[in-house]
Amino acid sequence: MVISGVQPFTLLDFPEKTACIIFTAGCNFRCGYCHNPEFVLPEKIQQIKTSFIDEETIYSFLQKRKGLLDGVVISGGEPTMMGDLPAFIRNIKELGFLVKLDTNGNRPLVLQHLLDEGLLDYVAMDVKTSLVNYADLVGDCVRLEYIAESIQILMQGSVPYEFRSTLIREIHTPEVLTSMAEMITGASQFFLQQFRPGVTLDPQFASFHSFSVEEMNDIAQGIFSAVVGEVVVRG
Repeated sequence: MVISGVQPFTLLDFPEKTACIIFTAGCNFRCGYCHNPEFVLPEKIQQIKTSFIDEETIYSFLQKRKGLLDGVVISGGEPTMMGDLPAFIRNIKELGFLVKLDTNGNRPLVLQHLLDEGLLDYVAMDVKTSLVNYADLVGDCVRLEYIAESIQILMQGSVPYEFRSTLIREIHTPEVLTSMAEMITGASQFFLQQFRPGVTLDPQFASFHSFSVEEMNDIAQGIFSAVVGEVVVRG
């Protein structure tokens, strides 16, 4: 595992659980609005290579957190790019922790394998935009059929999950939002997240704009609430 960082504690990232977050380096997407380019771009990953954390350090850290943390969030980057991810999760679960995976959904076979093996207790999948606009936003590595397949895997499975989208005024037009609603019709949970300009992978996105909380609530109720079980706005 290429582990680029650890957040020791969070109450926000694993619903109803106390958790830590383990970040992996490397991603198969190039989302312009990404706030963690140091975990995505190869040249930036090289710059932080000396600070990578080995697995034994992670296991030692978790041993000391038994009884204090319920779970571990594995985020990125894109964790499903790691060939040893299943073994890493097995070791974490043997220590007694629940595991949540954050993923972009572009590797459905890996996702299905982890679910079939009972290694995941919760999954959060980013739904970036409408399928027709995906490549423009995330780059040419995306396979549209893989995104659609991962959505169906989660919706048809038994493991709790959420879809989530970061909304940007210049990207998420009413037509795009309507198409996204069609993609996830029947989903149990969908979280809308406010875009926060600042450090972004593509500098032009730093000048893009967020929707207000009021506008996000209108989008949630007007477009998604009729087709998704629960729609929540995260400020």
